[in-house]
Amino acid sequence: MKPYSLLFSLAKRYVRSILLTILTMLGLVGAQLIIPWLIRTLISTLSSSSALAETTLDTITRLSAIALLVFIARGFMQFVRSFQAHIAGWGVVADSRKLVYQQLQRLSLRYYEDKQTGQLMSRVINDTELFERMIAHALPDVFVNAVTLIGVTAILFSLSWRLTLLTLIPIPIIALTLIIYAKLVRPAFRYRQSELGELNAVLNDSISGVREIKAFAHEDIAMLQVGTRIENYLRSNLKALKLMAIFTPVLDFAAGIGQLIVIFFGSRLALKGSLQIADLVAFFLYLDSFYQPVRNLNNAWEAVQESMAGFERVAEILNETPDITEPEQPVPLPQPVRGALRFENVNFHYIPQETILKNITLDIPAGSTLALVGPTGVGKSTLASLIPRFYDVCGGRITLDEVDIRCLDTKELRSQISMVLQDVVLFHGSIRENILFGNPQASEEEMLTAAKIANVQEFIPAMPDGYDTMIGERGVKLSGGQKQRISIARALLKNSPILILDEATSSVDTETEMLIQEAVEHLIQGRTTIIIAHRLSTVRNADQIAVLEGSTITEIGTHADLLAREGLYHRLYSIQQRLN
Repeated sequence: MKPYSLLFSLAKRYVRSILLTILTMLGLVGAQLIIPWLIRTLISTLSSSSALAETTLDTITRLSAIALLVFIARGFMQFVRSFQAHIAGWGVVADSRKLVYQQLQRLSLRYYEDKQTGQLMSRVINDTELFERMIAHALPDVFVNAVTLIGVTAILFSLSWRLTLLTLIPIPIIALTLIIYAKLVRPAFRYRQSELGELNAVLNDSISGVREIKAFAHEDIAMLQVGTRIENYLRSNLKALKLMAIFTPVLDFAAGIGQLIVIFFGSRLALKGSLQIADLVAFFLYLDSFYQPVRNLNNAWEAVQESMAGFERVAEILNETPDITEPEQPVPLPQPVRGALRFENVNFHYIPQETILKNITLDIPAGSTLALVGPTGVGKSTLASLIPRFYDVCGGRITLDEVDIRCLDTKELRSQISMVLQDVVLFHGSIRENILFGNPQASEEEMLTAAKIANVQEFIPAMPDGYDTMIGERGVKLSGGQKQRISIARALLKNSPILILDEATSSVDTETEMLIQEAVEHLIQGRTTIIIAHRLSTVRNADQIAVLEGSTITEIGTHADLLAREGLYHRLYSIQQRLN
């Protein structure tokens, strides 16, 4: 999607407000053009009257009444113009933010691997905010000022075509200035927005990692990083503003030349009798209305260039093609969903030259438990992430109840899977809200049951507001074990036929681990479960244990079978037993 296409697609919803804005602005232009004409008429009337005749007084009264009505109408139109412009402008901003966030949700985890949260937030918030200037101000200003310029030019020609032609002499200078301005300013504003995104990214990292910064006494380093980004943004902003500061005086100088021409030649025409004094005064008054649209066009053009820089950065995200594609005609899952999974010669890589998983073949019957074990970094979590299609396989296929998961509606597929990830993510809110995240429609009794099974109720009495206690961003007020148990309760409440536990007991003490293990053993009855664990003692009862090493499965069998083979599993298990 190109920036201009994006602009018009967003603006379509607010055509009524934009039209009202333009119509009232044209009305304001009309009011602006009437006043000098009233003054011209007044001067002409006074200069042609030798005394204060009754007709002269009536004319003055009538002109004053018209001026009063114009001022009242102008005030009303200014209100309508301002309000309707902001309805359209901020409406487009809101719609664009939702559109960008919706696109970010469509993109797979692969897209986020080399992206900073602050940069993406800058696209959603800062870049889209520039759209308001474009919709509410720049575009209406360009249109209306162009119309004003045409209208004023026509009036000036009616007053004196000779003088009007002379006032057009600076126009080529102004046009050339605007062309050069456009070529230089948009890249400057685009670079400024990029630097703002970098600043947001560094700030986000610094605030999120404030504990680590304090723990390692790196406050000075963090201040240097943030300060550098602030200075970079300042320099990029000043560079863009410097260009504006250069071009504005050039335009004012060109307008000044036009006024000087009118003073020099207009006075001579008046002295010769070729131009009436009233017409010369009106010409001077209209001349300001002639060059004002030119100045306004400069400001509007500046806003257009700044906004287009934002449009281009937003369009980059919207033009990203999700690598997780939805099937055109999703295959419905057989009901009820049994949860039988099968990996058929699955291959996967993040980078083409670096294979993570190679020729993985696994048959996981419905209701059975598979444990994935092996050294760190062999792809256990990656293999589990392929099931809900966080990533797509690079070769082979995965089936659920004999249906290729790529043929399923992704949302329906993920609704059948509950996950407890190794890196627990909780949201700012209460304990209750975070548990109900697994199933917002669950009853209070169901929530409490899930919390009890996950042993959450063990620490609830110590919480100031029980389940309504606010836990802070990412659960900062909770211990690692408490966060892990809330995450388990959340997965329990979802009550899906497939359960993935990625180091579900990694952050709990031995006593809590035993309680959770008992709950998990009760929970997995009748569910297809994939357990990823480094503590091999927690997977002894799994129906199958697959050992990953060097991007492939080297051993598979029960706990007893693998011990008897005396391979990698036997070696790892023996080491852990000695350490215990």
